Amino acid sequence: MATGWTVAAVYFVREVGMGPLELVLAGTALEVAYFLFEVPTAVVADSYSRRASVVVAQVLMGAAFVLTGAYAEVWVVLAAAALMGFGWTFKSGAEDAWLADEVGPERMARSFQRGAQVARALSLVGIGLAVGLALVDLRLPIVVGGVLFLALALVLALVMPETGFRPAPRGELSRARALARTARDGGRLVRARPILLLIVGITFFGGMWSEGVDRLWEAHLLVDIGVPGLGSLDPILWFGVLNAGALLLALAVAQPLVPRFERAGRQAMARILLVLDSLLIAATLAFALAGSFLLAVAAFWALDVARSLSYPVWSTWLNANVDDSRVRATVISITNLGDSAGEWGGGPALGAVGSAFGMRAALSVGALVLAPALWLYGRAIRLSRDEAYEPRAGET
Repeated sequence: MATGWTVAAVYFVREVGMGPLELVLAGTALEVAYFLFEVPTAVVADSYSRRASVVVAQVLMGAAFVLTGAYAEVWVVLAAAALMGFGWTFKSGAEDAWLADEVGPERMARSFQRGAQVARALSLVGIGLAVGLALVDLRLPIVVGGVLFLALALVLALVMPETGFRPAPRGELSRARALARTARDGGRLVRARPILLLIVGITFFGGMWSEGVDRLWEAHLLVDIGVPGLGSLDPILWFGVLNAGALLLALAVAQPLVPRFERAGRQAMARILLVLDSLLIAATLAFALAGSFLLAVAAFWALDVARSLSYPVWSTWLNANVDDSRVRATVISITNLGDSAGEWGGGPALGAVGSAFGMRAALSVGALVLAPALWLYGRAIRLSRDEAYEPRAGET
């Protein structure tokens, strides 16, 4: 992923010639496909095989990367983005549900936290590879990233275990009924748990925020702020430096926090996420309004570190609030629909703001739309406190 994405936006701006609206529309194409197929693919994963779902995801995402790099046309980028969104639905929900069932609830937090640290370290390798390939041709890292995804699919097909999951019963009729029952049970669980409904709302506002940042931060640096030269070296090296710097900072900051995050209960995790989202709002505003390259870099690093820290906490918190492992992937995917709706619903609006008033304005508005999530986190914290004091069966 780091190999394929590190310089993708630079490729979109330089080679494909995409503007703010087209950059956001690429994200919208991805998110519309994601929104349409997220729950159906999760139901299939819960009914048949989460392992197979993850393998299919790597194949589809690899194909999307190869298409993106092979044809420098706006319509191809949009089509490949939709394919990427479709592929991601097979991974989203299924991967976290697979991991939670394989390691068990008592080891889940540790697995997410340590896995995130390993991912940060290995992403440095991908960033270095991306920058080296981009200096030869901007298309190369994107195509190579796609090939690596296809290779990963083969590896997972051969070595990925699945011992904590039971598929639906055999037989066409029973399978069809199992699919419908899984979707129904997952939807009922979300409606019955107020905290899951709050999570859907949080993901909606988070999706609106992330769409603006993900699609516009590189273009903001290139167009609004300007990237200083590094002697005779290509300015694209700065994007490798920025991404690598953010990863190194995240590794350093996360290391002393990992044991504390691993021991956090549901209420504490909600508090941690509230603080991190507050930092995201402040850092995004600082990045949008920065008047110099150094200030923009500092704000971007703060933004990226807070985001990196929040992901494993979020995954643990969400899985901890899903009591029924049989529909875990479906419930996770239902909550993820909030993120998708926020991205494809708010993305075009932010793109229009960027086209009319500039990318600073679009990024600033994107930061402010995350603010309601803080109130929802407050509700979730209070709800977790109330649940903690609810008497168990047989108690008074």
